[in-house]
Amino acid sequence: MKRSILLTGVAGFIGSRTAELFLEEDYRVVGIDNLNDYYDIRLKEYRLNCLKKYRNFEFHQIDIEDLSALKPIFEGQRFDGVVNLAARAGVRYSLINPFVYIRTNVLGTTNLLELCKDYSINKFILASTSSLYAGQSMPFREDLPVNKPVSVYAASKKGAEAVTYTYHYLYGITTTILRYFTVYGPAGRPDMSIFRFIEWIKEGSPLELYGDGTQSRDFTYVDDIAEGTVAAFKIIESGYQIINLGGNNPYELNYAIGLIEDFLGKKGSRKTMPFHNADLKATWADITKAKRLFHWSPKVSLAEGIEKTIRWHLDNRDWIEEIRFIINES
Repeated sequence: MKRSILLTGVAGFIGSRTAELFLEEDYRVVGIDNLNDYYDIRLKEYRLNCLKKYRNFEFHQIDIEDLSALKPIFEGQRFDGVVNLAARAGVRYSLINPFVYIRTNVLGTTNLLELCKDYSINKFILASTSSLYAGQSMPFREDLPVNKPVSVYAASKKGAEAVTYTYHYLYGITTTILRYFTVYGPAGRPDMSIFRFIEWIKEGSPLELYGDGTQSRDFTYVDDIAEGTVAAFKIIESGYQIINLGGNNPYELNYAIGLIEDFLGKKGSRKTMPFHNADLKATWADITKAKRLFHWSPKVSLAEGIEKTIRWHLDNRDWIEEIRFIINES
């Protein structure tokens, strides 16, 4: 019998690529997404259309905040597990509208876990974030205390992690929490730095940079993240695990900008703004645990990943150039 999973946030940046890998391995994927307008929905429609070519893919437009809408999905079919990649993302915008982050990231996760309990689904993966490691020494290990989130986004992800552990403890649900580190790649979110930098440099607009560019990020290419997520689902069969998925090699933003400039053959000007106190100065993943548990390590270098991302932007320039970086704050 074909293995079947429920994958939330399937039209999202990471969700769509993860779904594609599951589909290529002959899983049946039931994907849900609310297709909200936090950013330009054309990106979500593009990703979703890439998935609709697979015969073993099924899509439902549902919000994980809505328990009554979720329940019929669980009643109608049997899943081997749930991969929860639906989330409200973005550090700065979580300070503008904190309520939606709590509703989606905490309440939505609780809804899914409650249904896993009710319908005897014993495998659950939660996407979490490196933003939880604020104030800790690097490289960030999974056993570091993460009790002082500095943004509502991070706090909501901490809440999701906490409730996920509770359901593991009370009901024995096999749980894997994956903390992702600065994911980038083709069809990425337009509020993320790499997307913005590429478009600003292409169109000759000043780069809006919070800080002087010496802050560093453990950039991780989306295919590597998706492969790690699939591997965790397939290999981890019991218990409760928190696992970092990151590039294991932090780079300054200035270096990443330089790579983009080199590939585009064009220099960008900069508009610097004060560093935001909800951001982290640096991130760096210790990926020892992922290597040990399911032999995962990133394959795509930052230079290669940025080149692939730029090529996608150039190939889709007829509509990408119309996408702005303004986020819907409603």
